[in-house]
Amino acid sequence: MTDAAAPAETISVLDTVERAAGDPDRSQPWADLGLKEDEYTRIREILGRRPTSSELAMYSVMWSEHCSYKSSKVHLRQFSEIPQETRAGKMLAGIGENAGVIDIGQGYAVTFKVESHNHPSYVEPHQGAATGIGGIVRDILAMGARPVAVMDPLRFGPLDAEDTSRVLPGIVEGVGHYGNCLGLPNIGGEAVFDATYLGNPLVNALCVGVLRHEDLHLAKASGAGNQVILYGARTGGDGIGGVSVLASETFDADGPAKRPSVQVGDPFMEKLLIECTLELFAAGVVAGIQDLGGAGLSCATSELASAGDGGMHVELDKVLLRDSTLAPEEILMSESQERMMAVVEPDDVAGFLAICAKWDVEAVVIGEVTDTGRLEIDWHGERVVDVPPRTVAHDGPVYERPFARPDWQDGLQADAAEALPRPSGGDELRETLLRLVASPNLCDKSWITDQYDRYVRGNTVLAQPSDSGMVRVDDETNLGVAVSTDCNGRFAKLDPYAGAQLALAESYRNVATGGAVPLAVSDCLNFGSPEDPAVMWQFAEACRGLKDACLELGVPVTGGNVSLYNQTGETAILPTPVVAVLGVVEDVTRRTPTGFESAGDQLVLLGTTREELSGSEWAHVVHGHLGGRPPALDLAGEQRLAALLADLVGVASSAHDLSDAGLAQALAESTFHRGIGATVSLAEVHEDPFVALFAESTGRVLVSVSSDALNELLARASAHDVPAAVIGRTGGDDLVVEGQFTLPVAEARAAWAATLPAVLG
Repeated sequence: MTDAAAPAETISVLDTVERAAGDPDRSQPWADLGLKEDEYTRIREILGRRPTSSELAMYSVMWSEHCSYKSSKVHLRQFSEIPQETRAGKMLAGIGENAGVIDIGQGYAVTFKVESHNHPSYVEPHQGAATGIGGIVRDILAMGARPVAVMDPLRFGPLDAEDTSRVLPGIVEGVGHYGNCLGLPNIGGEAVFDATYLGNPLVNALCVGVLRHEDLHLAKASGAGNQVILYGARTGGDGIGGVSVLASETFDADGPAKRPSVQVGDPFMEKLLIECTLELFAAGVVAGIQDLGGAGLSCATSELASAGDGGMHVELDKVLLRDSTLAPEEILMSESQERMMAVVEPDDVAGFLAICAKWDVEAVVIGEVTDTGRLEIDWHGERVVDVPPRTVAHDGPVYERPFARPDWQDGLQADAAEALPRPSGGDELRETLLRLVASPNLCDKSWITDQYDRYVRGNTVLAQPSDSGMVRVDDETNLGVAVSTDCNGRFAKLDPYAGAQLALAESYRNVATGGAVPLAVSDCLNFGSPEDPAVMWQFAEACRGLKDACLELGVPVTGGNVSLYNQTGETAILPTPVVAVLGVVEDVTRRTPTGFESAGDQLVLLGTTREELSGSEWAHVVHGHLGGRPPALDLAGEQRLAALLADLVGVASSAHDLSDAGLAQALAESTFHRGIGATVSLAEVHEDPFVALFAESTGRVLVSVSSDALNELLARASAHDVPAAVIGRTGGDDLVVEGQFTLPVAEARAAWAATLPAVLG
């Protein structure tokens, strides 16, 4: 509670509001801070003078691509066209808040969100990924929820690339270390490898939190005279211009050069911050709250003030520092982690500070809410910021960047994978299956997930490698939620509109296979440079596709994140619109497992298999090919399938989604679960055995069912108008494809398990 900010050496030449009004022609480093000339001109017009250096710092970080969504906002607005209701009830908070909040019944609500920490994780893998987890957890906490689980959709360059061996272990270590120290189970995610992510790994982080309806808190500063309290870790020089600047530029071919901009995380401080904040909520001493993530104090002060009904006055020299030499500009830009800002009524300040002291969390009153309509910040009694807060937080530039379907798109779509040479005969099919299960994208990810605690807190019901993660919400009723994330960037490259819909459909289906009813969506839209019209076309099409699919499926977008400039030089990543779907489970003890549970069950394939191989894992692994059109999508059929899967809880013994590598991969992974083999016939699947095994047609699920319940399952499938074919049975030690090959489960599993350890050690 001591050692407030000391005057920096530069205080004698402090750039105050008064000074800014008196020397309008002073040169300012607006370009170095990422602002365009017209943006700088607009700031001068807003203020009626040049900005102070502190104001310039605030506008530069808050008007960055990462914070302002200036290139993406025009396309994101269409998500508001989706009705903001779920099957369980209404959304309690949505786009514009720290995270979406969904009613799941029984007086409970769940909040979830997925965000990116891509560029920092390339520069400094461990801390970049760790602080990505920390940031998304604080977003969830700020809504009034207890964080209960995390997930991590990851993308890397080729597994055998030198830079992958640099970034992957550090990123995984960072995710695991931070989440494990917080005591949060990591219940799922993805690890995908592709050459376009070399130099641009994607680290998307998701968190789920649980709250009672009455515990919901929003980010706003209302009530003149209410006190503004900064609490948590001290402010340091780490992260100055960090994610807000790093995420708004591309890397050049020379590699990482921005290490000082990456934040440094302390998960043990965050754990104290979580428990302290939850007790503050329970004590009723919080009137408004905001976490400090990207853009730090610049974001928290401007967003709280602009979302309230007045203004805010802050004495910046009261901020507790780790480095007393920081100038006011640096304090405002710092993205030091594990910090929160609360608005507290005067009579509650003593109680607030006492709870912070109990948890050994430093807290200090740095200002108060005013009725001026201005954000005013002083440094040792001299005014360094005097701005309309909304112009910083919400009224940044909005670009309608040009976008155009690229000239190469027609040629790409004409180069169909269906024309590629394919295996024939049982031996070649067997070898293809072995090659695919051992490929980097399909192999066992235990090397990664074993570094995460998947079962801490004791409420994890399903985790990787299940189709979705599932956690119990209520111990008495066994109410729970399931979450899945997905995206096939190859599909999105072939057709970004369809690719975004396919990502949604697979996440939707994955949640449904466990028996959950899909409720809502969060997204993390990862793309290349918005200054490239082809990339902006991909982005616009993906947004349009996601909106249309959400409308048809009846699931709202609760919020999310956009990450642009993911490219090195002229090479952009595959368009990667990661989609997370959350569903509700009335009783987690009656969920449907992913893998085979017992021998002697009948195997039923739900859905229809077509000759759809373009963008497939087979084309990628065997031929290094990308071309054609992605699989067709029937959203109405996906709805019927999801309804059937909910109806099969207690009837089906297992259910596994078919996606990458089709039926072959689903069969293999189902046998790996308990080592139970299977015998199948492909006659009812497709006339071409290769297509039957490796096509990636959508809307398909492999289910197992006891012989006694088979007729009931088939009757329910018929009632839901979902095609169903009995294709075999479980049992034995081998995967037998009648008339084609026999493959010992142990041999396939050994190939599947060996890939990552062989490269990563």
